[in-house]
Amino acid sequence: MRSQLCADSLMELEPGIIYAYASDLLKEDLGRGDITTQSVVRGGARARGRFQAKQDFVLCGLEIAEAVFSTLDANIQLESRVYDGELINAGSEFAVIEGPAAVLLTAERTALNLMQRLSGVATLTREFVNRINGTGARIVDTRKTTPGLRLLEKYAVTVGGGHNHRFGLDDGVLIKDNHIALAGGVRRAVESARLAAPHLMKIEVEVSSQSQLREALAVRADVIMLDNMSTTEIRESVELIRKQSADVIVEASGGVSLETVREIAECGVDLISVGAITHSATAVDISLKMMPL
Repeated sequence: MRSQLCADSLMELEPGIIYAYASDLLKEDLGRGDITTQSVVRGGARARGRFQAKQDFVLCGLEIAEAVFSTLDANIQLESRVYDGELINAGSEFAVIEGPAAVLLTAERTALNLMQRLSGVATLTREFVNRINGTGARIVDTRKTTPGLRLLEKYAVTVGGGHNHRFGLDDGVLIKDNHIALAGGVRRAVESARLAAPHLMKIEVEVSSQSQLREALAVRADVIMLDNMSTTEIRESVELIRKQSADVIVEASGGVSLETVREIAECGVDLISVGAITHSATAVDISLKMMPL
């Protein structure tokens, strides 16, 4: 999959992964068969479907949608002159698909659900990215994703111009408030993690106060997450961190919105993690209108 607009951050999805997702998600809807289509559409009938935008949005998932249809018939033909990451204007027709009418009808909802959901994530991500343009900060996602769709939603984040944080618990060390409470403090948690984690893995720790921040700096955490701090607290924390180390990566997190993200970015942080871009993104409105051939 390619995006002409976000090539610096775009995650690549292998075709095998795309088709595995398409097959599994189609099974959920198909069950024992499409009773309605089998009842009302004659065998051998062919159709053409036109994808139409009902609103402005950032496109994501067109090739995944194509894979859903192709899972049922490898000869399906989808034509489009747009790519993931491009802005689609309301009212425009952005793709045409042609093939057996029964296949188009059976796969329609699964394909649209995926494209609408992923385009919603990409669109909201793009809004956040645009808000911090020129600041030097990056928008990153979280693990607050739809169960079963994490890889696709994280792909959608990169299509929107954002960047990926951890993909799962095995992907990096991120010591959060409950880890700190159960370990007996920031120092103990970081020291324990450094002893246990592979030597090439960075240690990130979440802090919510100046005392925790000083502990994290004392034990030389590689990444410090400033959690749920006011912009004044974030600015003061960044200044303290930069005085002690130029190498520490600073992340801001917690309750970030489109209204606050610019001010947070201007505090000098490197990363801003936003759970909303996946857990609160609204599916965009796309229709697929079919006609017989």
